[in-house]
Amino acid sequence: MKTIKDLINRILWDKKEDKEDYSLFYIDRITKKDVEIKGRDIKRAEGSFIIVARDGEEAEIPMHRIRAVKKKGMVVWVRGK
Repeated sequence: MKTIKDLINRILWDKKEDKEDYSLFYIDRITKKDVEIKGRDIKRAEGSFIIVARDGEEAEIPMHRIRAVKKKGMVVWVRGK
């Protein structure tokens, strides 16, 4: 299984992939609930973070909080327990 960083880089840079097809799910550290990020909102990866657009501003999401990735509604990556 690929690492989340490998998958995010593929989503961002592979011309065969369409960011619109993807959704990432991460655990919010305050609410302890899963939050969905649309692939189109991912701007870039920096170190161990993804930078996403939120309400006109950029936010950093640690990659270790990402729990799952879906492509066209189907799970393609899940963090191991």
